[in-house]
Amino acid sequence: MMRSRGPVQTGRVGRDREKHVSTGETHDRRRIREPGRPGRYGPAGPAGPDGVPGPGGTPAGGPSGWLDPLAGLRRPDDPACDVYLTGTVFLDIIFTGLDAAPVRGTESWARGMGSSPGGVANMATALARLGLRTSLAAAFGDDMYGDYCRDALERGEGIDLSMSHTVPGWHSPVTVSMAYEGERTMVSHGHVAPPKDAALEDERECPPPARACVASLVPGEPQEWVATAAGRGSRVFADVGWDDSGRWDLGALADLTHCEAFLPNAAEAMRYTRTDCPRRAAHRLAERVPLAVVTMGADGACAVDGRTGETAEVPGIAVEALDTTGAGDVFVAGFLTGTLADWPLADRLAFAGLTAALSVQEFGGSLSAPGWVEVAAWYERVRSAALARDGHAALRRFAFLDALLPGCRRDWPLRRAVPTIGFRAH
Repeated sequence: MMRSRGPVQTGRVGRDREKHVSTGETHDRRRIREPGRPGRYGPAGPAGPDGVPGPGGTPAGGPSGWLDPLAGLRRPDDPACDVYLTGTVFLDIIFTGLDAAPVRGTESWARGMGSSPGGVANMATALARLGLRTSLAAAFGDDMYGDYCRDALERGEGIDLSMSHTVPGWHSPVTVSMAYEGERTMVSHGHVAPPKDAALEDERECPPPARACVASLVPGEPQEWVATAAGRGSRVFADVGWDDSGRWDLGALADLTHCEAFLPNAAEAMRYTRTDCPRRAAHRLAERVPLAVVTMGADGACAVDGRTGETAEVPGIAVEALDTTGAGDVFVAGFLTGTLADWPLADRLAFAGLTAALSVQEFGGSLSAPGWVEVAAWYERVRSAALARDGHAALRRFAFLDALLPGCRRDWPLRRAVPTIGFRAH
């Protein structure tokens, strides 16, 4: 999400290729402060005969094209939007396959490269690929990068961009990310987008009615739209970035009072609660927010429901990590999906960790997010392993997927990051 970055928290991803990944600590923390209202909301446009979304942007067959996790809960009077979020979209260029950090005064060659929408696009794409009707309010650059990001999100992922707008003469923010030795180094450039022309606004609600909203809390900077969304009944899921001031004052997170769930990583949670253990930090946070979730890198994640006293903890999942960019956003998306679907707390944690672990095996932030078919393929491998050798523990932990996955399908392959954009058709 859009937050001040500070030290990059990537979880305990060691030098070996086999990793235990909860990956909830690798959120996208870039943030360009944008004044003014984010845009407008309109209903999703109809899909064309080829399944390409119309102006509002939902592909034929549902928002993800294959499985709706909320199908059994939907009612005619529900809001059209499942999740609303706002922030800055970056064009991400990711280099992988570096043996070490670049050395000053030398040139390094990477064995892999990918380009994809980044920033708030990471979270929006992860939500949409899990079948949630997602609305994003963002400014897009008036350049080829902006056109590419808009097309990838709206037409490629079915994300509703009717509240977004293109800013004439404003160029897209760009990040170059280098992945090596299980870590990331990022260089970004961008300018604050000017506020949208008030003459272009209408009477539509902003933020729109939605089941849930995702926010990034900023110390000392309350966001009016968060309180408005919560007042309209949206369930607010929030994370937070590194506190550059070093104060780590929970009282400075004014919007925390509007949140249903708060999902910091272990380092952030312990600093904010003045504790030396992520589990104790989760209990302390649950005194301030109904649901506290703390991601613990290689150790998985833990959660405390402050309303019922229920606790849950799940371990990390062993995967080969190619690029951890945005995996924390995928974790939040997975947990939010399970919460809206009314799954048990431990199942939500397990699913969030699984989706994040799957995401680090692909290039890029947004386009590395898994869909249901990828989840089904992983679960089938677990089934096979359970029959052949010691895979029964994982099979029991994810048995809740049995009722979901038989109905998943996909009409087209997921988009993945490509080396560059704008290839000419031949």
